[in-house]
Amino acid sequence: MSPSRLSRRDALRLAGTGAGAAFLAACGSGPAAPVTSGNVTLDFWTHDEGYQTFFERGIPAADAATSFRYAMDTTRAGAQDLITKLLAQAVAERGKPDVIGIEIGQFARLQRGDLAERLLFDWTDRVADLGDDLIAARKAPYTKDGKLYALDSDTPMTVYYYRDDLFAKYGLPTDVGSWDELAQVGARAAEQHGVSLGVLAAGSDLGQIVQGYQMLLLQRGGRFFDEDENLVLDSPEAVEVLQFVVDGLESGFITTVNDFYGASMQAGLKSEKIAGLWMASWYSAFGLKPNVPEQSGAWRLRAMPAWSGGGFATAVGGGTGFAAIVEEANTQAAADFIASTWITHEGQVRRFQELTYLPTLRSVFDSPELEVADEYFGGQQLIDVYRTLVDDVPEYYQSPDVSILNDVLSGYLVSAYRGDLTPAQAIKGAVEDFTNQAGR
Repeated sequence: MSPSRLSRRDALRLAGTGAGAAFLAACGSGPAAPVTSGNVTLDFWTHDEGYQTFFERGIPAADAATSFRYAMDTTRAGAQDLITKLLAQAVAERGKPDVIGIEIGQFARLQRGDLAERLLFDWTDRVADLGDDLIAARKAPYTKDGKLYALDSDTPMTVYYYRDDLFAKYGLPTDVGSWDELAQVGARAAEQHGVSLGVLAAGSDLGQIVQGYQMLLLQRGGRFFDEDENLVLDSPEAVEVLQFVVDGLESGFITTVNDFYGASMQAGLKSEKIAGLWMASWYSAFGLKPNVPEQSGAWRLRAMPAWSGGGFATAVGGGTGFAAIVEEANTQAAADFIASTWITHEGQVRRFQELTYLPTLRSVFDSPELEVADEYFGGQQLIDVYRTLVDDVPEYYQSPDVSILNDVLSGYLVSAYRGDLTPAQAIKGAVEDFTNQAGR
């Protein structure tokens, strides 16, 4: 029996909300005749100019490693818009890309039904020879029913950033071992010096509200969803971490900003009211350096403090997976292109050097080519910190209903931050509202 055809009405619902039918119609004329060698121009979709430049520079390596001679025709759009357009073009049975970069949160939209299977190349067998060298924690966010559909751009470990000069000025220790200790230090710093050692978003960007809390929860050993896409937020760890955050906000150890990148964050950094924060590895390039370039040399990073109740040495936040589209003339060429630029030793070293993204191959972390002194961090070799953390990165699982959770949880988190609800009430309310809205 052939798969049912997705109507245009269903497609629009899928594109706009991530909800709707589970099937895409197979192309009426069947898969396109595959191109197996020679000149090929790949339709390349990305939300980030940095990715475009990286892959363009990788064309010579791809030419040398494959049977193809590559060119790229690039389309750039917002991360959400790319997936919306992909679904619309799949229904139209034309105009799909050959290669697409899928921001981690947007992959959840392709987890519904069999969308990923019908649209995306299955990397499972292709990367099998890499074994454990391909970090399992960075396969999990792009895996559906045991199959891997995209290759991540980063192992975005969460670390603790701090102003070394301000810590020295106020006599604050930089080597506290636990979050409880840092909270005590932070409470004193807030009371005596008006400075905060942690930051959370509490503005209009729901994803950022959730992200700040989620990174702490992941490190503690909790999570939102399990590998079968079931909600597992209702846990002692979830309440514990939220109570820690609420206590930190009350003491002044933690402060809030509208978002991690805009005017309120910049003001806090420039006024030296924010002297520390936990955030993913990419925040140095996309948050600190653009917002406060004049503070070069003053910042350092270290491993996150540990939770006394156990957990991981780090957490993760963000990522973009690159995927090839199936049943297209250029499917093989696209897969070969990604493989020969994205998951080679040379490609991952270059990715770190050009984009500052951490490798997803464990062996690459040991490369001396990653030992680069970062003057913004006082000449610190950041890779030294990440090498100590890479073997303890938690897996991050997604669900097609993650947008519903972000909607409901963000509101409950802010209510707890304001003291309107206890942490236990907030978690319970978020779970109940999610269950009612998601129908499961």
